Amino acid sequence: MTAPVVVLVGPPGAGKSTVGALLAERLGVGYRDTDADIVVTAGKPIAEIFIEDGEGHFRALEREAVRTALDTHPGVLSLGGGAIMDDGTRKLLTGLPVVFLDVELADAVKRVGLDAPRPLLAVNPRKQWRELMERRRPLYTEVARAVIATGDRPPAAVADAIVDALELRPAAEPARPAGREEQA
Repeated sequence: MTAPVVVLVGPPGAGKSTVGALLAERLGVGYRDTDADIVVTAGKPIAEIFIEDGEGHFRALEREAVRTALDTHPGVLSLGGGAIMDDGTRKLLTGLPVVFLDVELADAVKRVGLDAPRPLLAVNPRKQWRELMERRRPLYTEVARAVIATGDRPPAAVADAIVDALELRPAAEPARPAGREEQA
């Protein structure tokens, strides 16, 4: 089993994809998004999976995508916003470097708009987003080693905060041998 160096969780609009790709580049590792894996596996967009096959089918695909990615991806991994709703998924995340990218509704709206094709936010998106977060926030917090508020922060600042919170070493920063001081 090869565990990811960082696993990002959070609601729609938190910046998981943008920050994840930037963080992976900074750390010199690959980036993977389980929602993208599901689209490839199903051969259709997530919104179509929900409409044509139902949420239950989507969640089964999601559980498998998360399990596979956690077992095989050594880089930065972003999970779909609802992946943490599954007990088995939360159990798999135990002990891993999980970061909850927290975002308030106003910031999420600025980033993705709430008219984007997001099946769980289709009707009264602001109310749905608030209710979704009431259910999910405790679960995001439960699995997270670090919680980073994304707010008005640019993606690079969020990536820096993750590096600091998890005490990661960016790829461009070589490790110094222990016990050796630099010569002036």
